[in-house]
Amino acid sequence: MKQFLILALLALFLAGTPAAPAKESPADRQFQSLYEKEWKWRVESFGSVDEDSDNSAGNDHLPDVGATAQAERLKVWTDVLRQLDTIDPAALSPDNRINLAVYRPQVENLAAEVRLRGYEMPFNSDSSFWSDLGFMARQQMRGVGEYDAYLARLNDVPRYFDQQIDNMRAGLARGFSVPRAVLDGREVSIASMAELKDPTAANFYEPFKHLPAQIPAAEQQRLRTAAAAAIGQRMIPAYAKLLKFFREEYVPQARTTLAAEAMPEGQAYYRQQIREYTTLDLDPEQIHRVGLDEVARIQAQMDAIIKQVGFKAPPGEEVFPAFLQFLRTDPQFYAATPQALLDRAAWISKRVDGQVGKFIGTLPRGRFTIVPVPADIAPFWTSGRGGADTYWLNTYNLPARPLYNLPALTLHESSPGHSLQGALAKEQDGQPEFRRRNYISAYGEGWGLYSEKLGKEMGIYETPYEDFGRLTYEMWRACRLVIDTGLHHEGWTRDQALAYLRDRTALSEHEITTEVDRYISWPGQALSYKLGELAIVRLRAEAEVELGDRFDIKAFHDAVLRQGSVPLPVLEQQIQAFIAESRAKPLARADD
Repeated sequence: MKQFLILALLALFLAGTPAAPAKESPADRQFQSLYEKEWKWRVESFGSVDEDSDNSAGNDHLPDVGATAQAERLKVWTDVLRQLDTIDPAALSPDNRINLAVYRPQVENLAAEVRLRGYEMPFNSDSSFWSDLGFMARQQMRGVGEYDAYLARLNDVPRYFDQQIDNMRAGLARGFSVPRAVLDGREVSIASMAELKDPTAANFYEPFKHLPAQIPAAEQQRLRTAAAAAIGQRMIPAYAKLLKFFREEYVPQARTTLAAEAMPEGQAYYRQQIREYTTLDLDPEQIHRVGLDEVARIQAQMDAIIKQVGFKAPPGEEVFPAFLQFLRTDPQFYAATPQALLDRAAWISKRVDGQVGKFIGTLPRGRFTIVPVPADIAPFWTSGRGGADTYWLNTYNLPARPLYNLPALTLHESSPGHSLQGALAKEQDGQPEFRRRNYISAYGEGWGLYSEKLGKEMGIYETPYEDFGRLTYEMWRACRLVIDTGLHHEGWTRDQALAYLRDRTALSEHEITTEVDRYISWPGQALSYKLGELAIVRLRAEAEVELGDRFDIKAFHDAVLRQGSVPLPVLEQQIQAFIAESRAKPLARADD
């Protein structure tokens, strides 16, 4: 029934719908009341502990993640889905039809995560509940109330960790855990807090070192004293308890299999991960074949660049692996200092600033900064990550951070990629909060990878080596389709996955290991990049063919970006509407 309703709704979009009544309909009011009530409850229930943390005075606790609370959430979301079944999409306004097409899958994914007990595996080799807490300290706070709310959350860490430990124990008991193969060294970010001697040296104390001048001196002293006590008496012991559990229980009892499908309800779990991260109902075999085709296509382009630069392999060696070895070891391709890497990224970003307005019509007011990835999470983090106001660049292990990859990384993570797209989404004031604060991986990561390709049209790649770095990044995302499905469906080993990525990209060995461990421990997420980018590339090609001289690159990109993060079928509907509207407009005269 659920699948039928989704298909019917999308058919309604794609076939074109009659104009909605000018006035708000009863269906609109019913839908708006439902999502506003659920969103308010969701925010109060969940809180936020990531880079979008809310430091408002009312946010004075961490989420309740216990099994009882999870069961209550599932009841709420099941009831929300039941109520959505009673709403006729045709009776909604055009805006609310899009809202519904975004909202329903969002709630379905939240419900499925609880139903499949995904909360019993609350970390992976890339991200974790304990390191995500650090983002709270990086958000701006102004008044005393906001600092007191932050202190309350710090004091709530022991309860929060205890619930997470209970959940992980339940997961271990049924064979639902992060694989043992990727756990070595993952406790370093726990130990950095657990073994801390001076509470004021913790990252969590940083907001209290430079308190706003308008806070009276006596209040400043109270806040600092309270912060040191919260960290020293509550947080450090909680991290120590978590460290003991991780080392003595989790690692020894973690499953020895790799595939998501090898876990309890593993096939259903992996298919749900695919559905959530790609927004498409594809089976692993289909995705695997797409990946193999893309790998072959990109390989031909990489071979052409090797010929272009005139590279000759040493006697007895094959050209492609020899070229990869050259890129991985020649000093010309590596920054000497972390600051040099940051400076180069800033230069690339500034060059993009001079071109982006030629390709995107509506630019965000918000700006982003470039900062190094925090030291406590850098060893196992990806090369970079972009948010609406921050581009985090990993400066750990400089021999693993080649400069020829830096333009593609910067385009993806900052502008016109994640930072630009995220800032535009935040500025969509007319959209409901469940959309403005939502991130759909297939859309966001698809746009990020598309942005790397757009950089070639923008003239950002200055050398053939940087263009090869772009192709390495595209090959990396194509390999993900093969490796993720290979690991979780086809029965691949870790060594098989490592070799596949190593033999086809110029990524460093550190990046290769970090990435494969990420795919092992985070099923499905890696599929979103290439499938999302392929959708955008296909839609652009269709628009160019359909519109001919009427095609406007800035207008096309505005059409992709204006609705914020949406499922790929909804994006397709948007672009089909854009094509129809553009075709209806009179062709501009050359002398206009």
